[in-house]
Amino acid sequence: MRQELMSLPKTLAEDVSRNLVMVARLIDEDPEQAYAYSRIALRLASRVAAVREAAGFAAYATQKYSEALAEFRAAKRMTGSVELWPVMADCERGLGRPERAMAMAGEPEVQKLDKAGQVEMRLVAAGARRDMGQLDAAIVTLQSSELASNAVHPWTARLRYAYADALLAAGREDEAREWFGKALEADKDGSTDASDRLAELDGVEFVDALDEDGDEDGDEDGDDVAPEPAVTAKDENGKDEDKDRTPEA
Repeated sequence: MRQELMSLPKTLAEDVSRNLVMVARLIDEDPEQAYAYSRIALRLASRVAAVREAAGFAAYATQKYSEALAEFRAAKRMTGSVELWPVMADCERGLGRPERAMAMAGEPEVQKLDKAGQVEMRLVAAGARRDMGQLDAAIVTLQSSELASNAVHPWTARLRYAYADALLAAGREDEAREWFGKALEADKDGSTDASDRLAELDGVEFVDALDEDGDEDGDEDGDDVAPEPAVTAKDENGKDEDKDRTPEA
């Protein structure tokens, strides 16, 4: 990305990079803000492939699938790379076109993907099968050497989780429990909620340690003094600093 931005005047490159950094920081916790920053970067440097890709992921995160697909296609044209192929297919699913996603799963581009990309494409294809009501076919799609392997890769937990979820949807609860357990074993960074799904299958119910009133001491008289509101710093214009910020170039 740094190399691509070097094609821009220095000041412009710095402005674009700042907005791209904010996209990366916010895309998981505040996708709408990330999207706003991506639009600024796109306005400043629409001919940079990395900017188009970042804009695509920001639109994808906010479920603007048509817009995301357009940006991914533009990035693909600029770079000639097929690495965005799986997420492009998933955009087709998001647009209610699972048949197109399935067609993309059979295109030559898939063979050019690395192992992670091929697994991602398999996940998308299985999802498309489920979208079309083909649950058994979705289960078969996920059955692969990658699923059977005991080796753990960044995508292993998600693949096992998807398989477990498909098994559960098919009513194969015992098998689903086994694979949710395997997903949990591989999920080192908490990318899935496999532990919650296992607990749900086992009938475990989680309750808040506090009572309904949030009273740790169990006082029933209701005489506790309400906490005072947190002091909020003001900016130079007298506005709250912790309010939503408008992205700036």
